[in-house]
Amino acid sequence: MSVTLDSPIVASAVTITDRAAAELIDLKNGQNRPDSALRIWVAGGGCSGLQYGMALDDDRDAEDQEFTHNGVKIWIDSLSLGYMEGAIVDYVDDVLGGGFKIENPNATASCGCGSSFKTEGSSGCGGGCGCSR
Repeated sequence: MSVTLDSPIVASAVTITDRAAAELIDLKNGQNRPDSALRIWVAGGGCSGLQYGMALDDDRDAEDQEFTHNGVKIWIDSLSLGYMEGAIVDYVDDVLGGGFKIENPNATASCGCGSSFKTEGSSGCGGGCGCSR
């Protein structure tokens, strides 16, 4: 079976691409943290009203949902998962370098910086990153 680097790996309500999984494994190994998980969360703030956060984490909270794919554990709290159902975590290269990006089908508007978003019924898009709808 052949898998391309851009195909998503299904993680229930959230997916992670092969490229992002490979980058995360390299990051974990480079930091000598092979058992760490990728924690993803949504918090208030940012240019559009909500913002994403991602970090390697070693301590799972009791309310976290856990997904494991291609050697990458993903922890997402239930509240954040509600905002991110159907989202795809990818790794992209651009002029400024590489980084992780979340494509969220629940976002009705997003900031130019890519880390802030708004959903139906939430307020936002008043910041300086250039909101797009």
